[in-house]
Amino acid sequence: MVSDYLPLFMFVALLVLVFSSYPIGFLLAGLSVLFGLIGWSLGVFTFVEFFNFVPRIWYVSENLQIIAVPLFVFMGVMLERAEIARDLLETLQLLLRRVPGGMALAVTIMGIIFAAITGVVGASVVVLTLIALPPMLDAGYRPSLALGTIAASSTLGILIPPSILLVFLAELLPMSVGTLFAAALYPGLLLSLLYLIYIALYTFLVPAAAPRLAPLKTPLTGRELFMIFVRGVLPPVLLIAMVMGSILTGFVTITESAAVGAGGALLLAAVRGKLSLPRLRDSLHRSALMIGMIFFLYIGATCFSYVFRVLGGDELILALIDASALGNWGILLVAISVIFIMGFFFDVLEILLIIVPVFAPLITPLDFGSHIAQPDVVYWFAILVAITLQTSFLTPPMGLALFYIKGVAPASITMRQIYVGIIPFVLLQLLCVGLVMAWPEVAMTLPHRLFD
Repeated sequence: MVSDYLPLFMFVALLVLVFSSYPIGFLLAGLSVLFGLIGWSLGVFTFVEFFNFVPRIWYVSENLQIIAVPLFVFMGVMLERAEIARDLLETLQLLLRRVPGGMALAVTIMGIIFAAITGVVGASVVVLTLIALPPMLDAGYRPSLALGTIAASSTLGILIPPSILLVFLAELLPMSVGTLFAAALYPGLLLSLLYLIYIALYTFLVPAAAPRLAPLKTPLTGRELFMIFVRGVLPPVLLIAMVMGSILTGFVTITESAAVGAGGALLLAAVRGKLSLPRLRDSLHRSALMIGMIFFLYIGATCFSYVFRVLGGDELILALIDASALGNWGILLVAISVIFIMGFFFDVLEILLIIVPVFAPLITPLDFGSHIAQPDVVYWFAILVAITLQTSFLTPPMGLALFYIKGVAPASITMRQIYVGIIPFVLLQLLCVGLVMAWPEVAMTLPHRLFD
């Protein structure tokens, strides 16, 4: 009986130990070895199966698609250090200064553009907080609105390509990265549109929450506005066109596109006079730390999922689902609900690497009839997972975006203000999940147009 429920004990042990604040990568790897030894002692795991860890770890090094992750990380860090984001935000705020909630709308548009450039959420959160929060507070914006806007906008990089999370999803399920990027684009823009509509309505109905900026003493001419646009908006838009256009047209692979993005970031930094040796060394150092954390977590998670499945985790979950008599929709709703609830306690990459390998084999073969063609289910499920995972950056107590903001925000900002600010945006994310679940065409229209 103990051996039958060993995968359940393994999962519960992870849930308990995660609150110890010990690095999750070490926990995943350690529990893999520990429960492998327990399974060996009970005769349900052979010692030689530990050697299967080696090819799974080596797979990280030789997989050409995963190589894109370090390149995208470096691209994001380099753009941050080159102050591209600061000029972009200042330009957008200048263009929208007379619109109700103009600064909040500018931050959201900035988040969309930055997400399409980097796909690195942590860097986006820190950069937007540093450059957008002080002027918003100085302009009289309600702290909860300013904080919620920054937190939600800066996490769009999870969903809008080129997202690192989508690269890992494509490897776990597995699927074409280009098709997955195409499937994520419209849902990402839909979520962004929901943010913009909410901010516009809220600031229109509650003008005191977002006072309009005073007009400039000397109005800008059309030529001046055009030059400001060319300097502040055009460079990142061109970089987006290079990265996303090359992927969606199939002209290059995901890895080659990431290399184009990294090269473009270096070129932009050089053109702006920001490519010094100390700045390049600092960017490489920060990228290496982030990349090391990501891949150690990936290695620990892949070992954990392997032991979990060998001990019979898949069969146990399938038996529990069969006993509950859930239909196809019930299984999908359970998977999305589990991912959302785990977002309160786990990091997004941890949830992705632990939960998706468990539920994906159960959901991707399911037939939802006329609602969606069976071959499209895997991409539809991946997009639902990606949108739901975005909430994990915003939901307390483990929402990393909240801690990033608190770490760099002025001392007057409290965690309560941050929590209050993110509530409407989490609800909008759940609304987006519901819309994509009800209308799969939101995700699948673009892939069919591009690749069919």
